[in-house]
Amino acid sequence: MVFLAAFSPNLCASTGLEKDYNQLLQSPMTPTNDDKFEWINLPDHPIFSTGLANVAASIGKPCNLAAWHEPTSHLYLWDSNKLCLHRILLRFGEDELDDHSQIFAASPAKTFRPDIHLQFGVCNIAINRAGTSLVLVGSGSLYVMHLYKRTSTKDGSTICRAVSIGSHLYVNDDDFIEILQVSWHPHSDTHLGVLSSDSVLRLFDLSNDTEEPEQEFYLQPLQNGSCQNATSIRPVAYAFGGEHMWDRFSVFFVFSDGSVYVLCPVVPFGSIYSWACVEEVYKDAQALGLNSSNARAVKNSSLAVSWLEATFPQIVDGSTNGQTALSLKALPYAQFDLSLSLQGPLHKVSHSEEDQDSNFPKVECKGQAVGFLYNSINKDSVLVIAWSTGQLQVDALADELQPLWSTSNPPRFRFDSSGLVMGTAMICESASLENFSTGLHAQVNAFDTVWLGQPPPLLTLALVDLALPTKAADSKGCLLSIFSDPLVPEKIYCIHNSGIDLIFLHFLPFSSQMAGKEEAATPPSVRPILTLGQNEMSSEWLLCGFAALADSFGNSWVVGFTSSQDCIVIKMKSWDMAFTFHADRDEKLLDDKELSEIGSTDIISKELLLGPKTVLLPQGSSTLRSLNPDSIEGRSTLHQYFKLFHENYVQYAHKVYIQLILRSDHLKRTVADQHARLSDAKQMLSNVEGKQPILEDRLKCAVQAYALLVERLQSFKSLSGANKRPLSRAEREFKSQIDQYKEFELGALHSSIETLKTRLRRHMQYSQANITSPKQVSKNHRHVPPSEDQISYLKSSISKLSIVNSENSKKVKLVESTLKGMEASF
Repeated sequence: MVFLAAFSPNLCASTGLEKDYNQLLQSPMTPTNDDKFEWINLPDHPIFSTGLANVAASIGKPCNLAAWHEPTSHLYLWDSNKLCLHRILLRFGEDELDDHSQIFAASPAKTFRPDIHLQFGVCNIAINRAGTSLVLVGSGSLYVMHLYKRTSTKDGSTICRAVSIGSHLYVNDDDFIEILQVSWHPHSDTHLGVLSSDSVLRLFDLSNDTEEPEQEFYLQPLQNGSCQNATSIRPVAYAFGGEHMWDRFSVFFVFSDGSVYVLCPVVPFGSIYSWACVEEVYKDAQALGLNSSNARAVKNSSLAVSWLEATFPQIVDGSTNGQTALSLKALPYAQFDLSLSLQGPLHKVSHSEEDQDSNFPKVECKGQAVGFLYNSINKDSVLVIAWSTGQLQVDALADELQPLWSTSNPPRFRFDSSGLVMGTAMICESASLENFSTGLHAQVNAFDTVWLGQPPPLLTLALVDLALPTKAADSKGCLLSIFSDPLVPEKIYCIHNSGIDLIFLHFLPFSSQMAGKEEAATPPSVRPILTLGQNEMSSEWLLCGFAALADSFGNSWVVGFTSSQDCIVIKMKSWDMAFTFHADRDEKLLDDKELSEIGSTDIISKELLLGPKTVLLPQGSSTLRSLNPDSIEGRSTLHQYFKLFHENYVQYAHKVYIQLILRSDHLKRTVADQHARLSDAKQMLSNVEGKQPILEDRLKCAVQAYALLVERLQSFKSLSGANKRPLSRAEREFKSQIDQYKEFELGALHSSIETLKTRLRRHMQYSQANITSPKQVSKNHRHVPPSEDQISYLKSSISKLSIVNSENSKKVKLVESTLKGMEASF
């Protein structure tokens, strides 16, 4: 169950020590001094009294202006009035004096502002895994704020760098492309996936290029009996796969007609994956695909193995450079003659062969799909589709997903100067599929169909009707947004115009089978946890920000704020949710079957627990009072009842006594085991108490060492190279010119100067010789005085030569000073 907890009335390795220092200052995991803050209840925080989202509330589509970063316990809220981002540090009720149903927030909150003025209204925000970058999504605009690339501080707010993403694609007045969904990739902190209305999924690498996408996938779904183009249906939403086999390399799409498609494999360049997970997929493809008797399966699996070996080359020979590697980095790779095939639409199968006719529910949803959620629960991959009519369609993959390529449209590549792949673009068409069985058992048991290129079918688990007011839906239908609980993935929250509903999944095909549950498929339970008292004729999206929070003690909350300055905090009792839902429906089943199997059977048998079989009731209760105890009839009646009492109750008590005697040894062993465990626990507790002073001393030493390191880093900050910035464009051009002078023109200038010096030396020697021996010259040669034209020409040549010599000297001095300055800076 749920209850309302609070409701506000105003609702250094490669670049030196300086790089390591900057990374330490930019780290979001830096400890915070709690003495600077005042801890208050989250709904009472001052930022909710200013009105955060009255601008984004009227955009006519679901918006979410809140983001939760669990590692640092930071809640980010976008203020549409002040065009800034608030970061609130949260603390849950963990102390003995704290209320575990409340969330405490640090006041004042830290404020971030972009370094540019945003010309659009923000409707969604999302933060990456590391908590360093936050994406701002608006109507036809997309920006990323780098929270730890701070430029300055103004009016108590930190000015952060904001960069536009794909401005030439999404901001164009002539050919407007609408942004449908923006999500961070779960295996990368710098890759952003953008799905747009032109049926293209683009992956941007923010660490490399923010304008040109790294990978582009043009979705071209083709269905039998429909138009052979993508104009009849359009994509609505997408989701990256979870941690299950090939799902982690997949992207799931839902189109407007509710059809589901899959792209596999899709891997951002440089993303990080677990070594064990990649190794599991690699061995599975080798064992089931390469050893198959079907040539088509061998071909598909060999392509998958080749792709894994090229993307993760360390998985082939297990080379780790002498270290224990726990993760693998994906290399930039794509096959030159193959494009990814758009697998789908995924067909529906029934739970069993008997359910194909009538028992299994037929899924019939009207309207169009407006929302999508992928959730990995144990061994099941669950897909939830939200429809504009207020319905939720819950499906699960009935088989494993494998990659699939097509040779019809070869991809396009973009290379750098060294020949490495910088970007790819491919047209993804859906391949024609052969007919296959529609039964779940036929799919699960048919191992010979593995790696044949058939997409996995969908098993429909439930069709949930939220029973929303029909008057609130306009021509576009109801506004729905769905997300899962961070602790219990079986919980699914649905946010709509009227509030929040909770859907709990009781049955999952593979997870329930592994747990040994053989009962029939149990439909999910639906509970409203928040009702917003809204007019039925209104379709305004009131809940403008929401997030699911969780702490380390197994508690979870749902936090939201509305456009009317209201903050709502709802605590969820996560561990007894399933039992609460089962109580009213399966109470008789628990009393008859499960109660007799809970541990008490080890002490006494089931027959004795049921009690005496016969209950003594007088045969003729009206005539008993008239009988005399001393008469023959009275003695006979008393003897009969005494015999029945002895046969039923005395013998039953004797059996219970014998059973307890026989079970005494077992009870003694149980008690002795409990005492031994208690003594072990006391011993462990005493050991912990003995180690506590040592841990406190080590913690003090660590704090002192940390303070010393901070002091040393502060001193390193004053170094000349600490604030070194990269060269600008003009500086880079000047440096290239200097390099040209250094390599080519500098040598030519030196040779020219030497030549001129030699010629000048000879001229001076010749002039001195003429001055010292004029008579000798006159005897041997007849002196002819030069003409005025020759003298003027000689003077002009000497002046030009001096000018060229002075200019060359200046250039040489400039080049030498520049080179000396560069050598000193490096």
